[in-house]
Amino acid sequence: MRTFNRSFCSFMLFLGLMGPSFLAAQDSPKQDMKDAGHETKEAAKDTGKATKKVAKKTGRAVKKGVHKAAKKTEQGAQKVKDKTDPN
Repeated sequence: MRTFNRSFCSFMLFLGLMGPSFLAAQDSPKQDMKDAGHETKEAAKDTGKATKKVAKKTGRAVKKGVHKAAKKTEQGAQKVKDKTDPN
């Protein structure tokens, strides 16, 4: 009786400790698909935000470059005008 009781207690302790981990690890395929969908949505949002940020920076850099080029062109045109002006 004592051996049975000790074995039974050991078995019950094992089930008590390991049982919940087996139950918690089993997600349904439907829940897995939902989780994957949510993760994909969040990744798409992050990608969109990063793309927007880069596009703004690129746009500002292009605008700055265009203004700089226009200013240099204007300065060059003024030099040509000064050289060719008879006065």
